[in-house]
Amino acid sequence: MTLYSANTDAHFMAASLDILKRNSVQLTIGTDFEEYKALLAEGRPDHQVGAPFDPELHHLNESNAVWMVGRDATNRIMHTQALRVLDLKQQRLSEYMRRGFRQFPPSGLDIDYTRSRYRPGPGAQRIAGKVVYHGEVWMGGDPGQYRGTGLSCILGRYAFLTAMQRFAPDHVIGFMPKPVAFKGFAERQGYMHAEPGCLRWFIRGEEGPLEGFMVYMSNEDIRFMLDMPLRELMALAA
Repeated sequence: MTLYSANTDAHFMAASLDILKRNSVQLTIGTDFEEYKALLAEGRPDHQVGAPFDPELHHLNESNAVWMVGRDATNRIMHTQALRVLDLKQQRLSEYMRRGFRQFPPSGLDIDYTRSRYRPGPGAQRIAGKVVYHGEVWMGGDPGQYRGTGLSCILGRYAFLTAMQRFAPDHVIGFMPKPVAFKGFAERQGYMHAEPGCLRWFIRGEEGPLEGFMVYMSNEDIRFMLDMPLRELMALAA
């Protein structure tokens, strides 16, 4: 049984903000995704906002979505991530994704949707209720600037806390390219579960697919993770 007190959120928030401050990172949180697109144009001009968070495709507001942007000591954008509630319409996640996985393509690629496919794992077949999608995860900076700092550990768990406080989800899910997952990024972000081979995206004119993992956390997993001492987690993630 996970012991989770009313003070856990406050302790985690205070500790994480202190660590971010010591690394000269300032976070901004918002719900206006037109503003988010403008921030991307400033900080990531080579990145096109992902389809799940495009305000031209979805009605995104404070009740169902939120973004986070981090700036370094020079006020340069060095981090992004976003969260959005999925409307499963009382389906299992596996059924929702069988029909709707094409709404979650890799950004900026010419995807051949007729060859691409989704294969649900056991977790996706169990997940239901309120589900929050976690995406747009990126960390920039100069080469080696943030390597070994454990910031990805802090920022991932900050997203989990934000999801809990704003949306109280039953699960948080995300998709991750196979090479990124193999480097351990899912663990550094805080995800306790990963299902390989769930997505195969084909780019037009290319033979081999891009493979994606689904990563996910239950409400109980998140509470367990947020109750762990941050400094210990950072030492493991660095």
